[in-house]
Amino acid sequence: IILAVQSLSRGRSAILGYTMPMFSAVLGALFFGNRLPGRAWAGVGAATLGVVLLLWHEITNLSGRPLGVLLALVAASTWALGTQLLRRTKMPVPTLAISFWMTAMTTVVLTVLAVVFEQDRWIAPSPTHWGSIVFNAVLVFGFAHAAWFYLARSLPPVASTLSVMLIPVVGVFSGSLVLGEVLHWQDWAAVVLMVVSIAAVLWPARQPT
Repeated sequence: IILAVQSLSRGRSAILGYTMPMFSAVLGALFFGNRLPGRAWAGVGAATLGVVLLLWHEITNLSGRPLGVLLALVAASTWALGTQLLRRTKMPVPTLAISFWMTAMTTVVLTVLAVVFEQDRWIAPSPTHWGSIVFNAVLVFGFAHAAWFYLARSLPPVASTLSVMLIPVVGVFSGSLVLGEVLHWQDWAAVVLMVVSIAAVLWPARQPT
């Protein structure tokens, strides 16, 4: 997704990354024997339509950057596969320990790649850069990853994946508040669809009488 951001807008590459629940549902049904109820597939369909609406005004731009789109979709499918595997791998290890070691391993890999491919573009971080680094290190790679691993281990894959679908919505509306981006009816419709998709999966099933 880091490579995709370089050729796509940040917001739209993030939205493409959140096609992950669709990949998770398909992978689970095809390779892991998940038998999803009808309302779960309805939730996946609503989330898919919501993503399309969020990308409505970027379709032309995306069609001119096929490599960026492909990289974002590969990232989403890889995330979906990892979620399916994490749910099924039984490890007597606390969630925080898993989060720590995954983040530590990722740090090593990204450091090596940065040295090999981007050393000529290194610059001294400004105070603003340091603020962004600390924010991402503590809240994104610290708290958010730990929370995500907890959800992935404790909820069924389709429930944990669809529960993150409000994140791209928050991103779009944050862009409106912070950057002055104009919202369209498609954005508001996408919010409704995301709420419907989450409710379809997480709302308790009616108990038989």
